[in-house]
Amino acid sequence: MSTSVENRGQFGSKLGFVLAAAGSAVGLGNIWKFPGKAYANGGGAFLLIYILLIALIGTTVMLAEFVIGRKTQKNAIGALRELNAKYAWIGGLGVLTGFIILCYYCQVGGWTINYIVGYITESSVVYADPMAYFLDMLGVNGFPLKGAIIFPLIFLALTSFVISRGVSEGIEKLSSVLMPLLFILLVGLMIRSCTLPGASDGLAYMFNVDFSTVNFNTFLVALGQAFFSLSLGMGVMITYSSYLSKDENLVANTGIICVLDTLVALFAGFMIIPAVFATGIEPGMGGGFAFATLAGVFMAIPGGTIFGTLFYALLFFAALTSSVSIMEGTVAFLVEEKGMERKKVVLSVSVVLFVIGVFYTLSQAYMDIHGVWWSIDGIQFPILGDFMEYLTDRLLLPLGALVTTVFVGWIWGTDNAIKEATSDGKYEFKLAPIWVVMVKYVAPIAIVCILVAGMIFGMAIS
Repeated sequence: MSTSVENRGQFGSKLGFVLAAAGSAVGLGNIWKFPGKAYANGGGAFLLIYILLIALIGTTVMLAEFVIGRKTQKNAIGALRELNAKYAWIGGLGVLTGFIILCYYCQVGGWTINYIVGYITESSVVYADPMAYFLDMLGVNGFPLKGAIIFPLIFLALTSFVISRGVSEGIEKLSSVLMPLLFILLVGLMIRSCTLPGASDGLAYMFNVDFSTVNFNTFLVALGQAFFSLSLGMGVMITYSSYLSKDENLVANTGIICVLDTLVALFAGFMIIPAVFATGIEPGMGGGFAFATLAGVFMAIPGGTIFGTLFYALLFFAALTSSVSIMEGTVAFLVEEKGMERKKVVLSVSVVLFVIGVFYTLSQAYMDIHGVWWSIDGIQFPILGDFMEYLTDRLLLPLGALVTTVFVGWIWGTDNAIKEATSDGKYEFKLAPIWVVMVKYVAPIAIVCILVAGMIFGMAIS
């Protein structure tokens, strides 16, 4: 049983869609992973390479997903089934990937709330031993009631509430409020960071373009970050674009969304790196950096508690807009393909996500937070938390994008894709010949490089 196009939700405006899609793309990875990668890979040279790859690879894959969704006006699985029933599994792969990501994403979203409350009510406790505070939240010294139950449950409830309201009343309204707030917070924090004593060294590093620091791994890391930061490969953009009017200019929207996502990453880099240069703290990536190491930065600067509170509010906004988009992919599939009622689907999905997510937080307390494996007496064991991230970031996401580009480029056909992208010729697409080459050849090859590096060489590209 499926839902007719007439009964589906729809974005009320171009701005609403752009902000919602940008909110999906802008996530935790933009804010805590990008600065560390920029610092470790040459600063200014890395920035130039990153921007180039966003323009070439990121926009290519995003437009490929947009044309599939808008053409069919269906969820990821239904869309691929309509275009070619043999390849419906591509949509299924995306929905599965998004579901796995959301299991741990909602837990991390809960951690951001925990830290907002912590900085407001007990900043002295956080500062006393930042790593101990972080590990205590994860349950090293007992069951993590706050880190696994209370705050993740609040975060998941907020996500579920937005989704239950539908596309226009829920997703679009949330994004229309949170995305402008996110940019205001980010710009404010960036200005504060860049005006710290000693921040000029960080700015000089970010603006210094030294290609002697560039090697193959630099391109690979930049490509991986560009790809993963755009929420591609999990059917989200297919689902979101299915709620678009046929009159929308998909090519222009793709460019705007990629620019907004890139700006957030760049602003985050200019927020974090000058601050860590000013305080002498080494930039890092991931949960340990965002929730423990950065406390040393906030503690060392004037007004650090306010700075820290606003930073975690920023993380919360980024996490919430992304979690809403990911959950919508699963919900839209169950509502449209299985004929289930939206609010009941949201409740059922939320319960399963929450239960699995609790085990993710529990697993974090007993592992090296930077690794994929847990070692006892030299014996390596896969940990649920890191295994889930490794599975999605390095395998399922690039695989999903790879098969999507192959489908659009070689199976459904670029002629059909361009026809949809231009709304049957209503809009110009001057770069169409370049896009054809990118979607058929360059993007698939680049994604294969990510897959090979992630599986064989173990490079830090996620």
